[in-house]
This record gives sequence, structure tokens and C-alpha cells, in this order.
Amino acid sequence: MKKFTFAYPTKVYFGEGIAAEALEQELSKVGEAVMLAYGGGSIHKNGIYKEINDCLLKAGKKVVEFSGIMPNPTYMKVQEGVDLVRKYHVDFILAVGGGSVIDCCKVISAQTILEEDIWQMEYREKIFPKGGIPMGVIVTASGTGAEMNAGAVITHEEKKWKGPIFGNGASFAVLDPAYTMSVPAQQVFSGAFDTLSHAMETYLGTSDEENVSDDVALAIMRNTVVNMRRLLVNFQDMQARSNLMWDSAMAENGILKAGRLTDFQAHQMEHQLGAYTDCNHGQGLAVIQPVYYRHIVKDAEQKFTRFAKVVFSVETAEEGLDALDGFIRECGLPTKMSQLKSTVEITPQVLRKVADTCNLIKCNPRKLDREEIYEILSECL
Repeated sequence: MKKFTFAYPTKVYFGEGIAAEALEQELSKVGEAVMLAYGGGSIHKNGIYKEINDCLLKAGKKVVEFSGIMPNPTYMKVQEGVDLVRKYHVDFILAVGGGSVIDCCKVISAQTILEEDIWQMEYREKIFPKGGIPMGVIVTASGTGAEMNAGAVITHEEKKWKGPIFGNGASFAVLDPAYTMSVPAQQVFSGAFDTLSHAMETYLGTSDEENVSDDVALAIMRNTVVNMRRLLVNFQDMQARSNLMWDSAMAENGILKAGRLTDFQAHQMEHQLGAYTDCNHGQGLAVIQPVYYRHIVKDAEQKFTRFAKVVFSVETAEEGLDALDGFIRECGLPTKMSQLKSTVEITPQVLRKVADTCNLIKCNPRKLDREEIYEILSECL
């Protein structure tokens, strides 16, 4: 294993009905003005908004609302939030939602205390923020693990670029599996596939053999598959939802990645696909990942074989990829680009732009060039 230092700043409150207890403990530590950030109207319909807002008012907080955070949050939406925080002198940000809401708020938190533009600072100057406005998270749609770290993915519409931005992490996260009950099935399964993808891409990074991270990653992959199948049988299964919510957190809390390199090339391809199409992240991964893995299976055959045996109980690397492909179909996730919901027609010309602009990973089983990335994307049409 490589050298590493591990510290974990986010306090996790996990379990049904735990939000009120968590907020009672945490809100006493923050200032009066709280920005309540969320996406659309779902938290109004399912009662979560009223529950959280009542807790804020009971704690004597002045609530500043910031709604309308979209899937694949944009740089412009981040700046809108920053303006609101500065205008109302917000002391604390409470993000209520899934990965998109949380990512947007992490960057708002960091940008607010910076004089320079965070995009320019990180991408041009290679300087990263070291703090921000304090924030907490209440997860209502799991899968991304966004609540567990300071990383975010933001779409810069003008630049046609969707990529990582480091923001400010949450001081606490509330994970109540009951809050996911009103999330549509397609979103639940695409989110869970993102969890599976995080563990797979961590596992396939170049590292020494017999790394303890491999064992943990394989366990998370297997548990994710088992519990996604439980939801296919009983979509109300609270134990399965609890397991998937904690799988998601475990995949992104840093433990799997400590002391190793990771392969997130599939994520890089999907991010740029999202920049041009605004497609659902987990669904885009479901389309891309099996095709990508067939390109590199011979470059990490031992790892793919172990993946096949542990996660899908089959014998060979190729059988493991067949099982992954079949599992995606079993969950009703898309397997072709034409099945993705997109703002534009996904054509070879669009995929050429995606291939020419996505990040190239150097620590995957084999570094790809742009021609092979275009070939992979084209095979997904």
C-alpha cells in the first residue's frame, strides 16, 4: 500500500427517524441564518420539507430558501447560490437532497469565502479551497455518496465541460433510508448502480495485489447487487434500502481509496457525455461501463476473474462481464445510448466531441487514447 493519512470530518447520523435528533444536536452549533437548499417539489409532497423546516424554526433559525437545483448542477446555479448566501449573510447551508443538491452546495460553500472564481482557481492555477461556509446534509436519494467528501461534479454549460470541483465537505450527514421511499424506481436503481460503479472503479485502479481495499470494495459490490435484487422483489424493503444507503456512503468515504490509485475512466466518459446531453449519471454509467470493461478485461484479467467469482458467483472474467450486463438489464437500466434521456440527439458527431474532451486516466489497467474512447462510445450507440 502507498503512504496515506486518513481523517474523517463528517459525523454520520444513520437510521429511520433520526433527522430531528441530529438537527437538535447540530443546529445549536451554527449561526442564525440557514440556507435550506433542495431540488424540485418532491420534498414538499413527501413531507420532508415541513419536517426539516419545523426543526429549523424550532431552533430559532432564519430560513433562506434556495430551490431548483437541477440534476447535473451547473456553474450558473452555483453562482446563484453564492449570491444568495452573500446577500442574506448566511451562516450555515443545509443541503436536502441527493448528489446533485449536495454537490452544488459544497461548491457554493467554498466559493462564498473566495475572492477569485473557483473554476479558474482549480483548473488554471491548480489551487484548491481549504474551507467554506459550514454545511450539513440530509440525504433523500442515495447512490452518489456525495455526503461523505468535499468533491463535487459541476457542469460548466458555456465551456461544455462536466468535471470535478473540490468544495467544502459537510460537518454532518443524516442518512435516513425512509427518506428514499418516494424516490422513483428508475432513480433508485440508477443511484445504486453509481454506488456499484464507484466500488468497481476503485477496485480496478492500479495498486499492489492483495490490497485490503480490494476485499472491502468487493464486499460493497456484492452487497449492492444483492440489495438491488431485493428491491426488485420488494421495492418497499427497508433493510435493502438501509444497506444500499450505507453501501453508497462506504464507497465514497475515503476508506476504499486510501493507499491506492483508482480507475475512474468510465466516470470521465460519462461526465463529458452528460456535459453534452444532460443524461442521468447512473444510467450513462450503465451504458458505458460494460463496453469499457470488455476493452480492458485482458489487462486486468485476474481482478476481473475475482470480481466475477465474488460479486456474481461465476467463474471467469468474461462470464463476470456477461453477468454485469445481464444484471443491468435485470434492473431495467439502459444498455444503449438511444435509451438515455438526452437534450440532444446522441450522434457519432456528439460522441466525437465527448471523446476529444473527456479526462484521460493514467492509473487504470491500461491508459486509453481518444480514438479508443470514441470506439467505446460508438459501440454504445
